[in-house]
Amino acid sequence: MNRNKFLIGFVVVFSILITSFVFYFYQVFFSENILVEKGDEVILIEEAMDFQDLQDIVYDRGIVNDMLSFSFVAKLLDYQENMKPGLYLMKKDMTNLQAVRMLRAGEQIPTTTTFNNVRLKPDLAGKITDNLQADSVTFLKLLNSDSLINSYGFTQDNILSMFIPNTYEVYYTISEQALFDKMYAEYQRFWNAERKSKAEALGLSPTEVSALAAIVQAESVQSDERPKIAEVYLNRLERNMRLQADPALVYAVGDFTIKRVLNVHKEVDSPYNLYKYNGLPPGPINLPEIESIDAVLNPDEHNFIYFCAKPDFSGYHAFATNLRQHNINARDYQNALNRSNIYK
Repeated sequence: MNRNKFLIGFVVVFSILITSFVFYFYQVFFSENILVEKGDEVILIEEAMDFQDLQDIVYDRGIVNDMLSFSFVAKLLDYQENMKPGLYLMKKDMTNLQAVRMLRAGEQIPTTTTFNNVRLKPDLAGKITDNLQADSVTFLKLLNSDSLINSYGFTQDNILSMFIPNTYEVYYTISEQALFDKMYAEYQRFWNAERKSKAEALGLSPTEVSALAAIVQAESVQSDERPKIAEVYLNRLERNMRLQADPALVYAVGDFTIKRVLNVHKEVDSPYNLYKYNGLPPGPINLPEIESIDAVLNPDEHNFIYFCAKPDFSGYHAFATNLRQHNINARDYQNALNRSNIYK
């Protein structure tokens, strides 16, 4: 009789233990433990981080409710030895199993890279890799690699025209080479049949359009005026006149603090000195924005071949079809500058 009671008691206790174990097992793996009653959050796991670093992040930010159970599941799934860098979206009310499986699989969310206001290759390398794991120095080496850029159909002078300023989605862990490939694919997508047809109608290649668009962009802060300025330069090209573009000359001199171009600057021997040489420069003097490129592809129709800044300093320009009127416009502007003491 006592033995039966003992067996019954043992079975009851064992059943309770098993039930408790199963319940705990279920809780550990399948109960909500991530951002409970909170909003989604993004975490960044960097290359050099270990599991302790990750624990510190999710603990400090209150992402994980029960760190012990999270760590237990990570250990069972061998995540601690298989961490992958990247950006990850930790969703509210995720279970430990869902979170660890996502992290272990490296299921990143994309981030963005944005670049504009770029003049030189180092500027581009720094901006395009700013929010990424990719290294700016390594990316700059790609930009300076003749064999690489030639394989894409570009030269050292015009490689910047391959990069269309915009915001692009990429993964944080994208390699420098993959990022380069991504930008080339975006370039090809941008230069669709319609844009290529418009460039061909102007007698220009896509890289030549970019070279001209860079000058047009530098000439005016007023974007609505750029199609008009683009036509001035196109008219000059058609007449085989030198473009005499001040922004290109500043680029040739290499002193970007110059605010007023002088005759001494016009003596520099450079293919970017368009006072000395005919045609377009060998490459863009900056990264022209899409709006500037489209201004060249869709220029206004007029016969102007000269322009200079208006004396009201509005950022707009006075245009002329002949040198006599242009000299009048230029004199008005010079007088306004002298009166204002802007460059003194």
